Amino acid sequence: MSARNKLNPFANLSNPKEVWAWGMYDFANQSFTLLINTLLFAIYFKDVVVGDDQRGDRLWSVLFSSSMLLVVFASPIIGAIADARCWRKEVLMLTGVGCVLMTCGLGFIQPSMILLAAMLYIPANFCYQIGENALASFLTDVADSRNTGRVSAIGWTMGYTGAILILIIVFASMLLFDMKSPEQWRPFFLFAGIWFMLGMVPAALILKEHKRPIVQLHQNPVADAFIRMKQTIEHAAMYRQLLVFLVSFFVYAIGIQTVIAFAAILAKEFGFKEEQLLLFVAQITITAGISAAITSRFQDTIGAKRTIQIYLGVWVVSTAMLAVLSGVPSLPRWLFWVIGNGIGFGLGGTGTASRAMVARLTPKHKGAEFFGLWGVSYKLAAVGVLGFGFVKAGMGNTWALVLLLGFFAMGFVLLLPVNEVAGVRAAQRASRQYNRACVSND
Repeated sequence: MSARNKLNPFANLSNPKEVWAWGMYDFANQSFTLLINTLLFAIYFKDVVVGDDQRGDRLWSVLFSSSMLLVVFASPIIGAIADARCWRKEVLMLTGVGCVLMTCGLGFIQPSMILLAAMLYIPANFCYQIGENALASFLTDVADSRNTGRVSAIGWTMGYTGAILILIIVFASMLLFDMKSPEQWRPFFLFAGIWFMLGMVPAALILKEHKRPIVQLHQNPVADAFIRMKQTIEHAAMYRQLLVFLVSFFVYAIGIQTVIAFAAILAKEFGFKEEQLLLFVAQITITAGISAAITSRFQDTIGAKRTIQIYLGVWVVSTAMLAVLSGVPSLPRWLFWVIGNGIGFGLGGTGTASRAMVARLTPKHKGAEFFGLWGVSYKLAAVGVLGFGFVKAGMGNTWALVLLLGFFAMGFVLLLPVNEVAGVRAAQRASRQYNRACVSND
């Protein structure tokens, strides 16, 4: 391979333009997950809208978790409908537009507008999360069995590239326009919505849903969706490896969701000023992007399971160090910056490898449905954020961080029985059976 091709992540792909458009949606939606879920709005809601630390922790946990519970109930149904009618593209675009509109609305939230903030944030996060499921399901279209890990990592890397650019813009704005105080952050929420809207355009114009044979089980798409889910449950033994993986994923995803929801709040409580918060999140984002890019080089070779295990080990070490740092106040605060590198590598590596694992264990005709189940596991994990918030408020940071460590360690243990090769063969066998059924119906 030439040096030029080594630097081009799309080199030797049969569909580089489509992979780029798919990755651009990851690039676009980073404005929501970063500025709203992780960094600015979480602090703005707690410090400005609520104006009370402990009550703010609890209410933010309630908002985040309740929106995720709605996603849990809706994900498999929407996914099955999208599979039944080949509507994944429509779901992706509609949820994206909905998230954009609600996110822009957050820019008008004033102090004490708790109810209005909830009415805008909950549907915005709902749309973002459902759209994320739909986007992930396209991985079975834009990648094949030989490059699933590589393509997944390309999308993840593009997402973190977008996050880095967003952080640069926001940090520069804070310095140039003296917008360091949370009370001055409302324009950034409008910016988040506009960024998302502009970044969606390539996916809207270029990304195609690959049409496949459909066995229509009922004229009503909702009834059809429930029939399909019933069939999946009846044939659950065929997808045993995926189900075991999703249990493991659910447990360690609790830790990931908690880090996303509380990273900025924890950093602030470790003594970081507002501009330092941006630098800290930038550091995590850069290392996460590096991790995703590096993962693209070896994931398809060693397998998704081993890749996840490597990064869960990184998570365990990082959260253990964080708990020690919280429990021993005499330790230097600069260690928090060091730990941030581990958090970043864990985020980037487990994210892309987990998505690739689901794609490898999923038959093509059940892409949206199974990625909906993946979404259920990930979103239901937000319940753990609620627990972390209450433990943090009632027992302090150290015990909350010990709880966080436990999620990653238990996820590692539960991942051990997963047989990736057997799961891939089961998915291929299911696809062959479905195609034969389509032929016989014709």
